[in-house]
Amino acid sequence: MPSTLEARSTLTDRYQTTVPETVRRVLGLNKRDKIQYEIRPGGEVVLTRAQAEPSDDPVIERFLSFLAQDLADHPERIQAVDARLARRVKALVRKVQIDLDQPLSPEDD
Repeated sequence: MPSTLEARSTLTDRYQTTVPETVRRVLGLNKRDKIQYEIRPGGEVVLTRAQAEPSDDPVIERFLSFLAQDLADHPERIQAVDARLARRVKALVRKVQIDLDQPLSPEDD
C-alpha cells in the first residue's frame, strides 16, 4: 500500500500561503499555474492542478507564439525605441501609480 505524504503551510495576514515544494512537485506545478480546489460535503478539500483554460481571445495565443518565433528567427529585426518616442511615453505615464503586487483582475487573486 502506498504511503501518504503530508505537507503543511501557514496563512499570511492576507490569507496567502506558499504551496509546499513536495505538493508542487507531485502536482507538477510551476510559477503562474492555477490550482483547483474541490470542496467535498464532509469538509474535505482536494487540491489539484487546474486544467489550462482557453484564452478569452481565441487568436491571442497564436499571435504571441508567432511573435516569439519571429523574434527567435530574426533577432536582427529588433530595434531600439526612438529616444523621442521614449520621452513621449514617459511624459504620458509620469503620474501613473503602479502597484506591481496588485492583481490585474479579480480572477488573478
